[in-house]
Amino acid sequence: LGKEKTHINIIVIGHVDSGRSTTTGQLVYKCGGINQRTVEKFEKKLELAKSPSLRRKLRRLNEYYPQHLPPQS
Repeated sequence: LGKEKTHINIIVIGHVDSGRSTTTGQLVYKCGGINQRTVEKFEKKLELAKSPSLRRKLRRLNEYYPQHLPPQS
């Protein structure tokens, strides 16, 4: 079947905007913790999130339900 994976805990410390999440994400990806298909799925969702029409919809929702959504710029 499959080979057993060892689980480890890692702590990453750094200043704001120093790339902690990016570095950790690359480490997990390079070690086989995330497959390429999952990465492509997240990239597609990111592109959709950048869509002007989606931002308009989020802004409209924020007008009606401001207590449930973070402020949109």
